[in-house]
Amino acid sequence: MEQILILGVLALLGIAASHALSPRVGIAAPLLLVALGVLASVVPAMPEVEVDPEIILAGVLPPLLYAAAVQIPATDFRRELRSISGLSLALVLISTALLGVFFHWILGLSWPWALALGALVSPTDPVATAIIKRLGVNPRVTTVLEGESMLNDAVALVLLRAAVAASAASVTFWSVSGVFVMALTVAVIIGWAVGRLNLWVRSHVKDTTVNTVITFTVPFIASIPAEAMGASGLVAAVVAGLVTGNGAARVLSPQHRVADRQTWHALELVLEGAVYLILGLELIGVIEDVQANHQGVGRAAWIALAALVLSLVIRAGFVAPLMAGLRRSAATVDRRQERIAADQAQLADLSTPPPLTPLERLSIRLRPGRPEEELHRRIHARLVRAEADATYQVSSRLGWRDGTLIVWSGMRGVVTIAAAQTLPADAPERSLLILIAFVVAVVSLGVQGGTAATLVRFLKPDPGQTPQQRAQERVELQRMLGEAADDARDELQASADELDEIGEQLAVIHAQREVLLEARMVGSFTSATLQSAMRELDADQIRLEL
Repeated sequence: MEQILILGVLALLGIAASHALSPRVGIAAPLLLVALGVLASVVPAMPEVEVDPEIILAGVLPPLLYAAAVQIPATDFRRELRSISGLSLALVLISTALLGVFFHWILGLSWPWALALGALVSPTDPVATAIIKRLGVNPRVTTVLEGESMLNDAVALVLLRAAVAASAASVTFWSVSGVFVMALTVAVIIGWAVGRLNLWVRSHVKDTTVNTVITFTVPFIASIPAEAMGASGLVAAVVAGLVTGNGAARVLSPQHRVADRQTWHALELVLEGAVYLILGLELIGVIEDVQANHQGVGRAAWIALAALVLSLVIRAGFVAPLMAGLRRSAATVDRRQERIAADQAQLADLSTPPPLTPLERLSIRLRPGRPEEELHRRIHARLVRAEADATYQVSSRLGWRDGTLIVWSGMRGVVTIAAAQTLPADAPERSLLILIAFVVAVVSLGVQGGTAATLVRFLKPDPGQTPQQRAQERVELQRMLGEAADDARDELQASADELDEIGEQLAVIHAQREVLLEARMVGSFTSATLQSAMRELDADQIRLEL
């Protein structure tokens, strides 16, 4: 026990030191931690470290993905859903198939095992994308990369299970497709339900410490039932995080949200660091295992390098038309804005209402007695949101530089390694397959992660907003908040309610927060500006309530 405690303390100190040194030495903290793990593994007094991969897949990844999903703005996720779904679903399917062909040809594996290995090295790593996030690139790029890495792990793991099952029994394409769709659908339903339940329960718990403790259970409450039902626990955790993050500002107090943010940041730091330390600690042992089985480390290395190059080529071939499609979509913004303006004019003239969406037509059928004013408000909100989306596409275009970053940022990592170690004992050349996965992940992190900052400096991509635009946006938002404060004070003076000075200030803050939530739903300001303003309001409310 004493030895375990010492190792735990040393690991925490190593994680803290790596993050503290990273800005000074210009090397990403995950790379420092991998190197530290490798160095520690060759120390004679260091015991052999072998972590059950299920601890990573079922114990570490759900909270990490949940924490990432809580932080990603729902409006940004919706706007980039086309790119995210393409990269996390279509690209993983294509990569698995093409890499499977490569492994079948090079290693002579049967098709199920070749596709299983292809699924292992297809997904990008959710932790590794943090490297590019810290480099100050276009927020659209980070949203796409975060969304992709949150979902493609689950897609790859479902494909891996299907391939392993196919190696033991005869399955059809349609049966695998049915299992795949069902796994994702059930996971989304469970994640949505858990996210809503989480918000409801925590809105009734006033103690901040107890509230924070409850949030630690949410990713597992989502992932465990999903896995038990044959669905994807990771997707369930992500959806629960998206629902929680979208609704937290409306139903949770500022104290609860601030405590959540600080606690989860610390937990993310420890879990991410532990993952990379484990990667480094296990690398030497995997190499020795391959040597003991006389399978050749050199062979594994060149196959892994070839697979990594092929995966980047496949990714580039997918991202190029994706970027072209986004540019074509942005080019049609003028026509869309003309249609939106025409619809808004029709809405102003109640005798000629604008066309309804299928959802709005269904709403009328289900609730025929709904007031006309409410329906008009919904249509108006939809048109304003569409106009904001069009402006977003024009003001933050993605070009070839951003596409290059998206390709190069597709790093493999701990998911590839942990999933490889779940291969059954009777898998052909199992130790060789695991080493290939290790080399792909380590080289990907070292080369792509180590050169990401240099690539950003070389490409000089558009950051999305100029300092002048950010300042202008903040001024406009402050003007709106000032108007909301004036309106709230006027209502208080006109009402019969008597409030003390603090009560009036809290009422003003509440009115301003509603304005921010409305602006967030519409998407009329960037998420960074809205988050900054929301945190200022939270700080003011916490100060008043002390």
